[in-house]
Amino acid sequence: MILVVGLGCQRGCDVHTLLALLDSALAEGGIERQRITALASIDRKRDEPGLRALADLLNLPFQCFDADQLAGYAEQLSHKSAVAFAHTGCYGIAESAALALAEHLANAPARLLITRKQTARATFALACAG
Repeated sequence: MILVVGLGCQRGCDVHTLLALLDSALAEGGIERQRITALASIDRKRDEPGLRALADLLNLPFQCFDADQLAGYAEQLSHKSAVAFAHTGCYGIAESAALALAEHLANAPARLLITRKQTARATFALACAG
């Protein structure tokens, strides 16, 4: 099974904040970190140092999608953020990116396994496919 973590964050969010969110959400869902296949976000976060550092730390591929690609997942989101839409053109980065990459990797429909979890600086979601 493909398990993809989708992440969104404020500019400058550090790797420790992201890792703490990821670990707490996975623990709550009873999922081991080693089962994660990849990390995903929106293309404007492609060079975000904290996200890059997290991918390196976990030794996972990190793939980004543009807002148009993510917008297609709006109907599957647990929460639609008007703020996210105003800034990016899609209603939710973490959930949409997780769904997009899980679907891409599995070449099959994806669903959210863990819906949006949020801290002051970052959002997390987990999608599965296959």
